[in-house]
Amino acid sequence: MGSGGAGAEPRVGRRRSTTQDRIAEVALDLFAARGFDEVSVDDVAAAAGIARRSLFRYYASKNAIPWGDFDAYLDRMRDLLDAVAPGVSVVDALRDALLAFNTFGERELERHRERMRLILQTDALQAYSMTMYAGWRAVVATFVARRLGVADTHLAPQTVAWTLLGVSLSAYEHWLADESASLAQSLESAFDLVSDGLQGLETSAGRTDL
Repeated sequence: MGSGGAGAEPRVGRRRSTTQDRIAEVALDLFAARGFDEVSVDDVAAAAGIARRSLFRYYASKNAIPWGDFDAYLDRMRDLLDAVAPGVSVVDALRDALLAFNTFGERELERHRERMRLILQTDALQAYSMTMYAGWRAVVATFVARRLGVADTHLAPQTVAWTLLGVSLSAYEHWLADESASLAQSLESAFDLVSDGLQGLETSAGRTDL
């Protein structure tokens, strides 16, 4: 299964070369060198060559910086799911979108490993991360709800969104722990563990007991 994803032909990797991305890159270097707790917003601004107030135009807090332009990433996931052909099953669409969303070029992959290690293994970031995960889950739930003909708040799309988040996080934890592991293979293997349970999604649409 390649990086084409979800019945569409999305580009590989993610949008680069904006001021917001550059700030995040500089900050990641500082966090890696000194530790997240030892780096201040002023440190990041100085290293990026911008004023503190300019940094806050792009990021509301230091905790937001490791995530980069996450709104753009969510738009990317939304575009992948919006491009799914009607004949593609929900399960196949989710699998393809998950893989495409997490596809990176070789040069970008190591930087992404640093970013995800920081996000997943820094205690100070865990509460903020839940807010970011909520935005990602909302994109998944909206797609599933649309395909099933139910509300976003219905149990089925919410359960699928939480499940897919669990798939992603477990795959990333495995990938970070084993540098010989492939991110794509880790995601596929984790998804396969829950795919049988997701196969009945279409048949559950409209059930009042969910």
